[in-house]
Amino acid sequence: QVQLVESGGGLVQAGGSLRLSCAASGRTFSSSNMGWFRQAPGKEREFVAGINWSGGSTWYSDSVKGRFTNSRDNAKNTMYLQMNSLKPEDTAVYYCNKLRGSYSPALDAWGQGTLVTVSS
Repeated sequence: QVQLVESGGGLVQAGGSLRLSCAASGRTFSSSNMGWFRQAPGKEREFVAGINWSGGSTWYSDSVKGRFTNSRDNAKNTMYLQMNSLKPEDTAVYYCNKLRGSYSPALDAWGQGTLVTVSS
């Protein structure tokens, strides 16, 4: 079973950047498509970005396309989300998970997430 730990969140001004990390345990990380999700206060959790097992293909929600970049280092069992040109509406707790299909989480158990707060 894969266990996931997110980190790298913080408080940043609009227009700023942050880099999130997702450290995974277990031997299936390098063969798994992975994704980032976020949950803003009072809203449901939503898909943000996905990456295939090799890192050769990425895809994004329309709200972050062109601003966020998803990458991974299978040797380190770690996935990253580079977030640029941040907006107040990006404020949320960010989570990582294995993907089922292209946009759905595969694991029922979530990590603790990492909070990103973007001030205007």
